[in-house]
Amino acid sequence: MIRYVFNKMLVAFKHRYNYDVHYQQDILKADLGAFLKFMGFQTMSSYSGKLSAGPLFAARIRAALWDDCGPCAQLVVNMALEAKVSPDIIHSIIRRELDNLPEEIALVMQFTELVLAHDPGADELREKIRTLWGDQGLIVLAYSISSCRVYPTLKYALGYGKTCQQIKVNNLSLVPY
Repeated sequence: MIRYVFNKMLVAFKHRYNYDVHYQQDILKADLGAFLKFMGFQTMSSYSGKLSAGPLFAARIRAALWDDCGPCAQLVVNMALEAKVSPDIIHSIIRRELDNLPEEIALVMQFTELVLAHDPGADELREKIRTLWGDQGLIVLAYSISSCRVYPTLKYALGYGKTCQQIKVNNLSLVPY
């Protein structure tokens, strides 16, 4: 019965975001305990604290693009649109057009990329982030950056990885930078 309920939840997610949930359904079918652990991770990855949607999704989109330019990145973009992040902002995040972004979103993008590259330059930007949003905001960004990398890795490990594709923002297709 519990598997049935979880599968209905996955199907609803699939329809809401036009996202292939087969890898999650296979985990659910093979190992309920593993699926429950996955659901616990979902709680961490969706945590947004008090951070506004623009900076939050700047980190999530850039982190998703770092490891994936396929369905996982598209999912994060769709979630950003649902959270009312402007399509123009999302476009600039995907295309890495820092000059077209508000300063705080450009800061988060740069921080995200430095963190993912293990570049010590992230230290200076971390302090700017703390000044803007405190430790809670830094934690939200750390969760966002690290968790967005898990999904493509999990999918590739399980054999569900997809090749790169253009990212759609409403009716516009973009090649990520």
